[in-house]
Amino acid sequence: MNRRQMLSMALLASGLPALAADAVGPKKILIVCTGNSARSQMTEGFLRSLDPKLALFSAGTAPAPRINPYAVKAMREIGIDISHQTPKNVRQFLGQSFDYVVTVCDDADKNCPNFSGKVGKRLHIGFPDPAKATGTDDEKMAVFRRVRDDIRSKFKEFYRTGIKKAS
Repeated sequence: MNRRQMLSMALLASGLPALAADAVGPKKILIVCTGNSARSQMTEGFLRSLDPKLALFSAGTAPAPRINPYAVKAMREIGIDISHQTPKNVRQFLGQSFDYVVTVCDDADKNCPNFSGKVGKRLHIGFPDPAKATGTDDEKMAVFRRVRDDIRSKFKEFYRTGIKKAS
């Protein structure tokens, strides 16, 4: 049993369940892809919409200069605003501890650096890169919508069976 679990059990045993969750703190999750402009940003936004108490971060192994406008538009269509998010380099998080580090693209899975901070679980839940879509704006948006919906489906399940269950 880790320190967090022991603290939570002690507080619950004392009859202070409301304080137990606050003392333990929110789950800290880092979502990583290559450019941190689409998949990881959409995942961060979606998880935040499921549970605003999560401490969520996203980063890239080779961050793009800006978030992909198609990703912003695709998320806005389902009522999630990620327009304020910005790409970040994963290296700025290497000394931090996370409950989960999740890669969402194969390249980031292969090239994700080692963290000096504690990482509870490292997972890979991969998606194709919608930024590689070609064609008209409508054709590109169709690809972003498919990836968005796949992210929503897989991370809703991950939240239900992993994050929420572990809390």
